[in-house]
Amino acid sequence: MMKDIVASKWAQIIKRGAGAAEDGMVTAEYALGTVATTGIAGILIWLSQQDWLKEAIASIFKLIVASVA
Repeated sequence: MMKDIVASKWAQIIKRGAGAAEDGMVTAEYALGTVATTGIAGILIWLSQQDWLKEAIASIFKLIVASVA
């Protein structure tokens, strides 16, 4: 009896395939992506507030405009 139940459960798992066993990973992947995106956004906001970066970008644009004109 128990052997038949185990065999039928294994048959169900095999029919569903490997993808069915990973259904719970979707939430974890979204959470990890959200944390990573938030961290990168924080770094970009911090960088955009730095004077040295503003000066570097301004000098790059000045060089581009000087070379075109």
